[in-house]
Amino acid sequence: MTTMELLTQAKGAKAAMALADTDTKNKALLAMAGALEEHTSDILAANALDLEGARGTISEVMLDRLALSESRIAGMAKGIREVAALPDPVGEVLARVERPNGLVIERTAVPMGVIAIIYESRPNVTSDAAALALKAGSACVLRCGKEAHRSAAAIVAALREGLSAAGLPQEALGLVEDTTRASANELMCARGYVDLLIPRGGAGLIRACVDNATVPVLETGTGICHIYVDKAADQEMALDIVENAKCSRPSVCNAAEVCLVHKDIAGQFLPKLKRRLVDDRAARGEQPVELRLGGCAFDTVEGTPAGPGDFDTEFLDYILAVGIVDGVDAAMAHIAAHSTGHSEAIVTADEAAARKFLAGVDSAAVYWNASTRFTDGGEFGLGCEMGISTQKLHARGPLGLRELCTFKYVVRGSGQVR
Repeated sequence: MTTMELLTQAKGAKAAMALADTDTKNKALLAMAGALEEHTSDILAANALDLEGARGTISEVMLDRLALSESRIAGMAKGIREVAALPDPVGEVLARVERPNGLVIERTAVPMGVIAIIYESRPNVTSDAAALALKAGSACVLRCGKEAHRSAAAIVAALREGLSAAGLPQEALGLVEDTTRASANELMCARGYVDLLIPRGGAGLIRACVDNATVPVLETGTGICHIYVDKAADQEMALDIVENAKCSRPSVCNAAEVCLVHKDIAGQFLPKLKRRLVDDRAARGEQPVELRLGGCAFDTVEGTPAGPGDFDTEFLDYILAVGIVDGVDAAMAHIAAHSTGHSEAIVTADEAAARKFLAGVDSAAVYWNASTRFTDGGEFGLGCEMGISTQKLHARGPLGLRELCTFKYVVRGSGQVR
């Protein structure tokens, strides 16, 4: 099936999705979750082929993003069930005003229509995106990277089975068969068919969509996330937070890429940081972190000198750029110059410094004494998420159900004329 044929089917299905009531949508989601689990063996077989084809062409960290297991598929099904349990945003009255002439005007949440998602080699995005779009009353067209296409096709086949079981049109969920750039360009330019395009992936993909799309784009951002360790930080807490933010899953957008340390504690803290992230991890047989040390940091502890682009790179790997700053103002200035506006954290016991940081850092999520790894729809109580928006119009931060709706004004009168 061509991409345009898929889009035409999705456009034809969007009315049925917009009219589906909450019970029907929830029934479909629960059936989708069940079908996903029933077809675990098929999905794992497809994923094994994807992994075999990608091995040697992408890094081990990226292979981990591509890999599925029984537990990960169970987690995907759990995420769908969590979306089913969430309140339905469609039809919610966001604001209401009664005019002196008796008109009642209600700003009401409504579905987007057809949501297209372009994403890379993360098969779990397939089920997350489908569940959110369908619960928000929209049809969903997915376009994944070639490395994950077999896995995504197996997942979509199971999910469509669940849709049909609930009496909703299978055409409301589709996967683009063409994995070349041509299909991505078609989605970007499908005016009249795509009501919202969401790119979810690396900087190149996102920039291509923002620069070239003629349909509305909701920009999800790359994550050059910072942690600033203030002079008043509990240093053991800071070590725990930095290790979690960098090492728990380095291939995701909310992983820390930069650690900034106050100059007054750098001589104490940086050796501890090296011991925790490099020496101790190597001794346990875990992947050590390569420290890319900028300026004075290189004089304080062993590591690799930071290159000119290291503070502007989303490594998505066991690499951490490290710098020394004069204080919270300097940390904020560095973040303003190098951040992608995703997630930044301060570790400190100084409330005044923390409040200045939280108010002055212009990112989608800012943290005080917590890991940036919490920037996630599930962790924020939104269920699954479509991605993390780093733009400021319409939606910012984790994209949950509410963010996948638009609104219209419903006006009720009794014969009023103007």
